Amino acid sequence: MENIVGEALTKSGYGLYYYKRENSTLEKDFFVRTVSELIPVEEKATNGRAKSLRTLIDGKKYADIHYGIKFTGSNIGYGNNIYTFPYFCAFLLKRYMKSIDKGK
Repeated sequence: MENIVGEALTKSGYGLYYYKRENSTLEKDFFVRTVSELIPVEEKATNGRAKSLRTLIDGKKYADIHYGIKFTGSNIGYGNNIYTFPYFCAFLLKRYMKSIDKGK
């Protein structure tokens, strides 16, 4: 699923950025950016916990991360500052991000 989301992001014009914190299991495969925010993007094979995503959102080290986006095999939802979308919506992320920027 990671490859599918990566392909959708690439075809939408996003670069693929990877982050891994030294001496930690914290890693994130994808990020997107608005003018004022950095948004980590997670893809999960199951609708399980997104520990790294949660750490990035809650961490004081990452001041421009306020929420995250998770693609999974479940429905659209929102909770704990994480927007959840089904995998097939990955190609719509750029359109969604534009609507967020206009709403501010």
